[in-house]
Amino acid sequence: MPPVFRFAPSPNGYLHLGHAYSALLNSDLARQSGGRLLLRIEDIDSTRCRVEFEQAIFDDLAWLGIAWEQPVRRQSEHLTDYRAALARLAAEGLLYPSFESRAEIARLVAEREACGPWPRDPDGAPLYPGAARRLSPDQQARLLDQDAPSALRLDMATACVRAGHLAWTEQGEGGDGETGRVEARPLEWGDVILARKETPTSYHLSVVVDDALQGVSEVVRGQDLFQATAVHRLLQELLGLPEPIYRHHRLIRDPAGHKLAKSSQSTGLRELRAAGLRPTDIRQLVGLS
Repeated sequence: MPPVFRFAPSPNGYLHLGHAYSALLNSDLARQSGGRLLLRIEDIDSTRCRVEFEQAIFDDLAWLGIAWEQPVRRQSEHLTDYRAALARLAAEGLLYPSFESRAEIARLVAEREACGPWPRDPDGAPLYPGAARRLSPDQQARLLDQDAPSALRLDMATACVRAGHLAWTEQGEGGDGETGRVEARPLEWGDVILARKETPTSYHLSVVVDDALQGVSEVVRGQDLFQATAVHRLLQELLGLPEPIYRHHRLIRDPAGHKLAKSSQSTGLRELRAAGLRPTDIRQLVGLS
């Protein structure tokens, strides 16, 4: 079977040089290996994703000379796939609802940090400090009936015991240059959110479900997602999904060394196109031959 690659942007802004590098790298690797390239639109966040940004993604990728298979998968059209995955995890007793607002969680973290440092995940966010896991089924049902804000969290400790030792194959630059078989440490992420009341899935859940359903065998993405692969490997194991090969590439940064943002006009593909740059110029800017 030929390898399957994918580029999966969110239509919540215009593409920049970092996106161009990732898309071109996926396209190059697919062509060199005789593989396939898929395009996925990660549009779960309905408050920020817009149709004009999606069309701009198509325009920019076509201008770069990138071709992808049809049809394009839009996450917003496949919510039942994510609900099925959540139902399986719930049936195995691995999910619980939490009801604190973001402000309440921040207050709880501040209270705990008054007594010393509170643990944080690899992205720097504080681990969940609440006690929702200890609520009785009756208490959970009462809060859900009251239409309280809620999030579904993974019982990480139980999930890790269930899954056992985990690792993944890394063929890129890794987090600290790691390659080969890399140990996955999902416990460092705490009880991650897999869905919210207003958002039926999280990035962690949808990305592993999508990759499995689309037959993605090679996940090529930025180093900023290297650590998150531990959560993805855990979910793959719990849901009985295949394990792809991972290749985490370097990030394209601005002159100050910061990761590019979609609000950065100086590196936006639309602005660079308007300034007269050609696709070959973009390849040189991101360090591709």
